[in-house]
Amino acid sequence: MKNRNEIPIYLFTGFLEAGKTKFIHETLEDPRFSNGDVTLVLVCEEGIEEYQLEKYPQKDIYIRNVDDIEEITPEFLVKLEDELDFCRVIIEYNGMWMLDELYKRLPEHWQVYQEMLFVDYTSFLSYNNNMRSLVVDKLTSCELTVFNRCPKDVDKMQLHKIVRTTNRRCDIAYEYCDGSVDYDDIEDPLPFDINAPVIVINDEDYAVWYRDTTEKIENYDGKTVRFKACIKRDPKEKKLFIAGRQVMTCCVDDTRFAGYICEYADTEKLSDGEWIMLEAKIDVKYHKIYRRKGPVLSVLSVEKCDAPDDVIATFY
Repeated sequence: MKNRNEIPIYLFTGFLEAGKTKFIHETLEDPRFSNGDVTLVLVCEEGIEEYQLEKYPQKDIYIRNVDDIEEITPEFLVKLEDELDFCRVIIEYNGMWMLDELYKRLPEHWQVYQEMLFVDYTSFLSYNNNMRSLVVDKLTSCELTVFNRCPKDVDKMQLHKIVRTTNRRCDIAYEYCDGSVDYDDIEDPLPFDINAPVIVINDEDYAVWYRDTTEKIENYDGKTVRFKACIKRDPKEKKLFIAGRQVMTCCVDDTRFAGYICEYADTEKLSDGEWIMLEAKIDVKYHKIYRRKGPVLSVLSVEKCDAPDDVIATFY
């Protein structure tokens, strides 16, 4: 196989009539974007608006429609690349398709450079209530969420909380019916004191804490923490165990065990599946189980205890 240059992807997600096509139109009409690079626009759903090539200052733009996720394969995309010789891709993704289905079908040299989610405010709450897993799927990795068609008195806090339960890093913008735009500036204080001598994690805050350690692990290096956890223990491991909880992102089907490696000399005293109140010092370092740097907890104290009232930790 010939060596190939990396193909940057600009990924636009959202549900039907959420404003994706309009924004892509404006992007392609912008002379700052139209710098002569040959561009493929991969359209995965058809809305009311249509692409009008004659309006774009750049002429080397190719539109290709995909009606079924099964049509997208590495072979199909590489064939398009060979035929059209483009050097960047815009994907208007179908909101009813899961993003993992796209990621696993991309050629290795195709890389997502930017991911933006567009939301029609008038239908978003209905989608969030009835298709929560699809909403979470689109929120999880986006860098910007744009709420279109907002009234001037929109409840920003309500939308902000929905986004932040899934993604604490993306920017949020509110576009009003008159075309003006506001950017979200609501601060998200953590529900625990990260600067306390011992960071105490309440049962209801475990999911938020776990996500924060995942996204900002450097903030916890050298800190001491106290929390309730369930033990996962391999009898072959004499000096470590995993302490954590089942965490639900959006629904019961999206629940997984989220835990930390704990180094402890008296592991034999602990039983797999029992609950403990754990106090430990966090060191950020490489561990073979993580296969990278991560939080490794040196146990200071262990107290056996009852399970929390809600065994599954959530972000709500």
